[in-house]
Amino acid sequence: MIRLFNVYYPVRTLVLLVGEALVVGFSFVLGTLLGPIVFFLLSALSNPERALQLKNALFIEGGHLPGLTAQVTSLGAIGYLRIVGMTGVVLMLSHGFDLYDSSQMSAKLEEAFRILIVLGLVALVLGGVVYFVPEFLPGRNSVLSGVVILAFALFCWRSAYGWLVRQPLFRERVYVLGTGERAQRLVDGLRSQSLGVEVAGWTGNIEGDLNRDTVATHLVGLAHEKGIHRVIVAMEDRRGTLPVDELLALRLAGVKVEEATSWLEKISGRIEVDQLHASWLVFSEGFQLSSVSQMLRRILNVAAAFCGLILALPLLPFVALAVKLDSPGPVLYRQKRMGRGEVTFLCYKFRTMRRDAEADSGATWATDDDPRITRVGKFLRTSRLDEIPQLWCVLKGDMQFVGPRPERPEFVEWLSKEIPYYRVRHVVRPGITGWAQVQYRYGNTKEDAREKLQYDLFYIKNASVGLDLTIMFQTIKIVTLGRGAR
Repeated sequence: MIRLFNVYYPVRTLVLLVGEALVVGFSFVLGTLLGPIVFFLLSALSNPERALQLKNALFIEGGHLPGLTAQVTSLGAIGYLRIVGMTGVVLMLSHGFDLYDSSQMSAKLEEAFRILIVLGLVALVLGGVVYFVPEFLPGRNSVLSGVVILAFALFCWRSAYGWLVRQPLFRERVYVLGTGERAQRLVDGLRSQSLGVEVAGWTGNIEGDLNRDTVATHLVGLAHEKGIHRVIVAMEDRRGTLPVDELLALRLAGVKVEEATSWLEKISGRIEVDQLHASWLVFSEGFQLSSVSQMLRRILNVAAAFCGLILALPLLPFVALAVKLDSPGPVLYRQKRMGRGEVTFLCYKFRTMRRDAEADSGATWATDDDPRITRVGKFLRTSRLDEIPQLWCVLKGDMQFVGPRPERPEFVEWLSKEIPYYRVRHVVRPGITGWAQVQYRYGNTKEDAREKLQYDLFYIKNASVGLDLTIMFQTIKIVTLGRGAR
């Protein structure tokens, strides 16, 4: 796996992305070059006389094209920049339809359907652009040619990519050293995702008693038989069973030996708090919040909040009016939340519950089909419009646009006693959106809080401008598609 923007990506996914970017770009370039030919063929089919006139304009004496060099030159720098922009649009649409999600690449029929949807949207977008700006790309029917060529090229590329990643050269053989739930979870994660990894064996396959000798014999035997490239240690209790000498010999022979915590982090995008030792937090890479990085991230988050507030301004009167007409009470709801350094602040949201929602129960999480939520409030929660006032908290400095979700002090006190390392999440500013919010559903239980903490720890460990941009893009995707609504 490759670490990019402080997020781990499978090498094969990056190969797919880069290859697809080249395919899309060259398809539009080729479509621009062949546009006149396509226009001539279509005219020949519909109006032969018109086709003869076009032949004299398109071809020189001898029946040859005026020259590809002239066509390439006619694109110009602006033309190539537009093609780069179109390539970015296609890649973003593909990402929006999960065409780079490694967990869904095995469903070929569904993948083909989603590719066709993307191509249809691209054709609609470019058709509208060319209608209003005919000179968007030089050459007649260049957009039509580009989309047709892109459709053919994409399916050819996806087929070639599927064959390529199945070759032994691109597969790494791994041995998982350990048994129990954690090791099983690691094995399942390695097998379920398109990571280019083959689980050649693991300690759970050993029959009979487990001891140091049987574990060592099984490990060394498979290492020589199948040519293991990497050993991942996932033993919960290593006393008396960890084959240290054999691992050292394999390490000296060129086999990589790693701890399971790092691999579980790479696979799941979270840091598991079970079996997590404080020493790992101290000595592992990450958890380094430099002043320069914090300043850049702060500028990015404030800019995102300011832009969001400007875009939301036209909606504010209508949302406020809807809240006021739906139920009695204030439009805005103020609530104490725990911020950076465990300092409390007032968090603002559009009111989505009735005025006396916690008069009898006290501080409680919202539940599915919560009777306290108003009709307008349900829509605001689903569309995330209730979060708009929090943009002011970002501008004030109490929050970031991206960060762990701010929790109420009453819940923080309780969860800190129940969940190890829960207070670590308060070393950074809380956010309107965050890694936990885009990776995990809305939670209203202690177990949900534990799961979200694991994603928050991953974010804190790998915090960067690149990761913040990734989360912002994921948030736009989730809100647009209506996913994860609570």
